[in-house]
Amino acid sequence: MAKESMKAREVKRAKLVARFSEKRSQLKAEGDYEGLQKLPKNASPVRMHNRCKLTGRPKGYMRQFGISRICFREMASAGLIPGVKKASW
Repeated sequence: MAKESMKAREVKRAKLVARFSEKRSQLKAEGDYEGLQKLPKNASPVRMHNRCKLTGRPKGYMRQFGISRICFREMASAGLIPGVKKASW
């Protein structure tokens, strides 16, 4: 499990990105790079990081499911993810 502060920081970043997205696109269209520099650093979408929805783990994230590889493996073995089963040959 990730620390609650790390999860909260990521949520805060997502809110900032959403709030400044329109202004950012306007400034980019105008070519006003000085205006872009004045925006907060965390308002940049590049600074966001995908995290597991269940545990908050930042590494081993599977985009298609929104969870980490460890949670995916546990849930798939338990049959909780529809259409996914363990391969055997």
